[in-house]
Amino acid sequence: MTNQATEVTINQVKLRIIQGDITKQSTDAIVNAANPSLMGGGGVDGAIHRSGGPAILDECKQIVARQGRLPTGKAVMTTGGNLKAKYVIHTVGPIWHGGNKGEPELLASAYQESLKLATENNLTSIAFPSISTGAYGYPVSQASKVAIDAVITFLSRSTTPLREVVFVLFDSQTLGAYSSALREIGEKRGLRPA
Repeated sequence: MTNQATEVTINQVKLRIIQGDITKQSTDAIVNAANPSLMGGGGVDGAIHRSGGPAILDECKQIVARQGRLPTGKAVMTTGGNLKAKYVIHTVGPIWHGGNKGEPELLASAYQESLKLATENNLTSIAFPSISTGAYGYPVSQASKVAIDAVITFLSRSTTPLREVVFVLFDSQTLGAYSSALREIGEKRGLRPA
């Protein structure tokens, strides 16, 4: 489609949007939309744990034993186990309660904390799913804007070893929402599609 933006460059970092399976990405890290217990679950979380094997869960258990449950909006990193990605960054997005209980700020934090962790560990590429839009019920049309805005804000404000940030979206409807958000926010910020 001509009015779908799928790629922009911010500070020499490519931000791309694709449809696909996040567990098959060969970026340095993939992001897991985890739950606070880090014990795996449904959706993206379950798929990542199944594809990555037991090493991911073992590290998650160690993290929880050390620091307790992962708070909403925060992120931690484990091995990628059997995945193509070397690492999994686990972040907890907010559960949707109508949008006036801090959900946008918590969702933005989940993306930015994940990017911060990738930067601190000198990663050059990271792939995100659509966080909080599955079982947590965040409307995709709103979540996509928060996600794109959070990533563009992070990339435009900081020097990072990252060279590529990819949103890997499971279905065409979600892909459409993220593409529209990228076009809308990109235009507002004067970014040209690649």
